[in-house]
Amino acid sequence: MANVRQPSVAGTFYPADPGRLRDHVDEMLAQVESAATPVPRALIAPHAGYIYSGPIAASAFKTLEGASRPIRRVVVIGPSHFVPFAGVALPEAEAFETPLGEIALDTAAIDRVRRIDPIVTWDEPHRREHGIEVELPFLQTVLGDFGLVPLVTGHATADQVAEILDALWDDDTLVVVSSDLSHFNDYDTAARLDADTADAIVDGRPQDLDEGSACGRLAIQGLMIAGQRRGRGISLLDLRNSGDTSGRRDDVVGYGAFCSS
Repeated sequence: MANVRQPSVAGTFYPADPGRLRDHVDEMLAQVESAATPVPRALIAPHAGYIYSGPIAASAFKTLEGASRPIRRVVVIGPSHFVPFAGVALPEAEAFETPLGEIALDTAAIDRVRRIDPIVTWDEPHRREHGIEVELPFLQTVLGDFGLVPLVTGHATADQVAEILDALWDDDTLVVVSSDLSHFNDYDTAARLDADTADAIVDGRPQDLDEGSACGRLAIQGLMIAGQRRGRGISLLDLRNSGDTSGRRDDVVGYGAFCSS
């Protein structure tokens, strides 16, 4: 029997019922205005509960609808929220499951990077981690079938992350960085901080991001470095916070959607 990583936040961050989940994702995607943009090579999308960050995540994943080139592999990389460790973790699991079905891991791609320092193979950072999981129903909806490479960052460097992404990033691959932005500020402070973070990302200044900029700072910086080597910039699609989506404005979390084509 295959080793399948079971969903950990179905029923809390997003609906556990497959029909309700599919309808919810479809509704969020439908609310995003379509734009004639090239199929992205990379996305940055938030990873909170769908009632908070789902509409902003939809702004990122909307760019994949009707993709004119095949996307056979998706690398989803984000921070470890629960398990401190050194390195960047691949899971021992062979598939990830959501209420919309199983997604097989791309074993050939994983084998290419398994020996890159600081890669470790360990299920524990993945077991409760929501950062990768909440992106998957969007990907299942807009892409259908694809192979998955899930990566959780612990203590590593941006250059090490960039090296891993370089080894995986080809014409058939989409990179999705999972990250929220500022955490637990009042609305106006969050808007100012997140605007500064967005400017640094779009202007190609990875050195100007710090731990307060984004929980997935390391993955964002790695993407920026790898993208700069390929001459790829990053564009802003959507920038809001939980005060815009949930109503409460005294203690908000920032969310940004970005793409690189």
